[in-house]
Amino acid sequence: MSLAPAADSAETAMAKVSLCSMPLVLAIILLSATHSEQHQSSQAQTLLRIVRFLNFPTVLDSWNNYKDLCNTEANSSLAVVCYEENITQLHIIGEKDAPLLPRNFSIDSFITTLVKLPSLKVLTLVSLGLWGPLPGKIARLSSLEILNLTSNFLYGAIPLELSSLTTLQTLILDDNMFSGPLPDWLSSLPVLAVLSLKKNLFNSSLPNPLSDLENLRVLGLSHNHFYGEVPDFSRLTNLQVLELENNAFGPQFPKLGKKLVTLVLSKNKFRSAIPAEIISYYQLERLDVSSNMFVGPFPPSLLSLPSMTYLNFSGNKFTGMLFENMSCNAELRAVDLSSNLLTGSLPKCLLSDSKDRVVLYGRNCLDTRNQNQHPFPFCRNEALAVGIIPERSKRKQTSKAALALGLIGAICGGIVLVGLIYFIHRRMNTNKTMKKSPPRSITENASSGYTSKLLSDARYVSQTMRMGALGLPGYRTFSFEELEEATQNFDTCTFMGEGSHGQMYRGQLKDGSFVAIRCLKIKGSHSTQNFMHHIELIMKLRHRHLVSALGHCFECYLDDASVSRIFLVFEYVPNGTLRSWISEGHPRRSLTWTQRIAAAVGIGRGIQFLHTGIIPGIYSNNLKITDILLDQNLVAKISSYNLPILEESMEQGGQGVSSGGSLTSSGGSRMKHDDRTDVRNFGVILLEMIKGRPVKSETQVEVLEDQLQVALTADEAARRSMVDPLVRQTCLDQSLKTLMEICVRCLCKDPADRPSIEDVLWNLQYAEQVQDAWLGGESQSSEGSPVSPSIPSRLTY
Repeated sequence: MSLAPAADSAETAMAKVSLCSMPLVLAIILLSATHSEQHQSSQAQTLLRIVRFLNFPTVLDSWNNYKDLCNTEANSSLAVVCYEENITQLHIIGEKDAPLLPRNFSIDSFITTLVKLPSLKVLTLVSLGLWGPLPGKIARLSSLEILNLTSNFLYGAIPLELSSLTTLQTLILDDNMFSGPLPDWLSSLPVLAVLSLKKNLFNSSLPNPLSDLENLRVLGLSHNHFYGEVPDFSRLTNLQVLELENNAFGPQFPKLGKKLVTLVLSKNKFRSAIPAEIISYYQLERLDVSSNMFVGPFPPSLLSLPSMTYLNFSGNKFTGMLFENMSCNAELRAVDLSSNLLTGSLPKCLLSDSKDRVVLYGRNCLDTRNQNQHPFPFCRNEALAVGIIPERSKRKQTSKAALALGLIGAICGGIVLVGLIYFIHRRMNTNKTMKKSPPRSITENASSGYTSKLLSDARYVSQTMRMGALGLPGYRTFSFEELEEATQNFDTCTFMGEGSHGQMYRGQLKDGSFVAIRCLKIKGSHSTQNFMHHIELIMKLRHRHLVSALGHCFECYLDDASVSRIFLVFEYVPNGTLRSWISEGHPRRSLTWTQRIAAAVGIGRGIQFLHTGIIPGIYSNNLKITDILLDQNLVAKISSYNLPILEESMEQGGQGVSSGGSLTSSGGSRMKHDDRTDVRNFGVILLEMIKGRPVKSETQVEVLEDQLQVALTADEAARRSMVDPLVRQTCLDQSLKTLMEICVRCLCKDPADRPSIEDVLWNLQYAEQVQDAWLGGESQSSEGSPVSPSIPSRLTY
C-alpha cells in the first residue's frame, strides 16, 4: 500500500490550517505594531509636554522628529535611552546659569507629566530653571536608580516619599535651595551609593543613621549650614569621597574608613589633632583640612602617601619641625602648608624642578626667606598657647587697699541684694493676681525710665509672641560662660564685623541654634540698673520682619561691680543680604519680581513696627539694602535699627547701636517728619530692587529717580526698559508702575512730600495683589497681555 496519497493529504491539510491561521497571525502582528506605535506616540507626547513645561530650551531644538525618539542622536546635553521601546533614561542639561522658568511654571504639573514615563531608571534634569518644592509624587517613578536635579531652584525639604525608592543608587540635588534638617530616612535607601547635597541651605546636625548606608561611596555636603560632630563613619567601608567643606562641623576629627580617596574638611570648626591612623589611608589622593583650628604636630608621612596628589593644611595651628631629607610622593601636584606654626627646613623633595607642582608655605617660621616667614619665637609662643583658653583681659591690678575696699563694697552690696530680694518677694506676694512673666535674672520693674502705666499701655509684642509665636525662644539673660562656649572663647573664626561700639560674633548655642552676638564695651562706671530701661526696650523688639533680640548678658568688673561689657544676643539669619539676592548675587539666585515685592512688603511692615509698634517709636534707622537679611524662607528682616542703649555714647557721639553689625544715628525723641527719613531710605532700597544693580551714591540716586519719572509718563515698553532684565518679562505693568510711583514719592527731597509708611505699605500690598491676581490667571487679555484688576491704589501725604 502506497503512503504517498496519505502524505499528500497531510500536507494539504496543514496548508489549509496555515492559510486559515495567517489572518490571525497578521492581526496579532498588526495589533502589536499598532500598540507599539501608540505607545511610542504616547511617550512622544509626554516628551513634547516636557519641552513645553521647560519653556522650549535651546538644548531641545534637535527634537524635531518625535516619532523615533529612541534612536535620536545623543550628545553631552541631551540623551534618550530606550529598552524594548520604553524610555529608561532621560538626560537634559541646560545652559549654565539658566534663569528661573516663568511664573506660570508648575513643578507639580511638570512632575505629574514626567511620571508618565514609568520605566525611567535614570533621570537627569540639570540647569533648567526648575523651581518650587519637589513634589513627593516623583517617587511614582518606582524604578529610578539615578536622580540628578543639580543647579535648579528647588526648595523646601526633601520629600519623604523618596524613601520608597528602594532601587535608588544615586541622589544628586546640588546647587538648589533645599533646607531644613537632613532626614533620617535616607538611611533606609538600601543601595544608595552616591548622596550629594552640596550648595543648599540645610541647617542641622547629621543624623547618626547615615552611618548605616554600607554601600555609600560618595557623600557630598559642602556649602550648607550643617553643624556639630560628624557621625562615626568608620563602618562605611566603601566610602571613597567625603566632602564637608564650608559648614560648621567640629570640633573632633571624624572617624572614617580607610578606603577614602578624597577627604575635604576645609572651612569648618575642627579644633582637634589629626589622628595617627590617617597615615594608613593608602588610597587617599586629595586631603584638604584648610581654614580650621586644627592643632598638634603636622604628620609629615602624609607627603609620602603613595596616592597623594593634593594636600592642603593651610590656615590652622599645626606645629612641628620639617627637615630637608623628608620624602615625598613623586605624584604630588599641590601642597599648601601656609599659615601654621611650622619650623625647620622645607623638604627638598617639595622644591624639585617639577613645573606642575605648586608649593605654598608662607606665614610659618621656616628657615627660609621665601614666602613671608615669621621669626622663630612667633611659632614657639603661639604653639605654647594652642588649646589653652586665654584668660579674660582684666583691669590693671589695684593696690591692696583698693582690693580691701572692693571686698567691703561687695559685702555691703550683698546686704543690699538680700534686702532687695526680700522686697521683691513681698511685692510678689501682694500681687498674686498678676500674670507671671518669663523668668529673667534682672527684674523688669527696676526701670526708672518708664512708668508701669506707660509699659502697660505700650503697643509692643505681647507676652505670647515674646515666648515663641515667632518661632523664637523667649527673651532671657545669658551667662558669660554660655557666650564663651558658643563663640569658642570669641575665636577669630566666629568674628563677623566691628564698629565703633564693639564687635559682632557668630555663635552656636548648646541646642545647636545659631545666634549673632554684639559685644559693647562700656566707658565710665555704670551699674546694671543704668541700662535696665534700654533692656526693657530691646526685649520688646520682636517681629517677623526684624532680626529679633533673644537676650543679653552683663559682664562686670570685680572691684566695683560696674558694667564692663554688654552682650546683646540676636537671632542669626544665614541667607545673606537682600543685595546679594538682587544686584550682587549669582544670576540663578536672583529673586523673582513677586519675591521682590514680598520682600518690600516685609521691609515696610518692619519699619511700621519700629515706628508704631512700641512706645516710644524708633526712627531715623539709616536703612540700607545691606542691612536687610533674608531667612531660609526668603523672608526679609531688618538687621540694623536704632537701639539707644548707651546714653553717654549718644551724648558724646550721637550714635546708637544696631543689631545687625552696623552703627546708626541715634533715634532720640521724635522730631517733625522724623519717620519720613526711613521712608526716604526705603525709597533707595526700592530703587535698587527695581533696577537690579547697586545704588551707591546720592548722584546715582538722583539720576535714576529722574529716569523713573520719565518712564512713569511714557508707555509700558519704556517702563520695562528700566527694570532688571532678570525679571523684566514676569512683572505686570500695573504692579511695576505702582512700585515706581512709590519709589519716586519716597525719594522726594522735602520730607513733607513723602508718603507715610502706612501709605507706602498699602500701595506695596496693592502691587502684590495685582501681580498675584495676574499670575493666578484671573485676568488675561485676548492677545495674552496682562490686564490689571480694577483696584484703586492710594498715595496720600
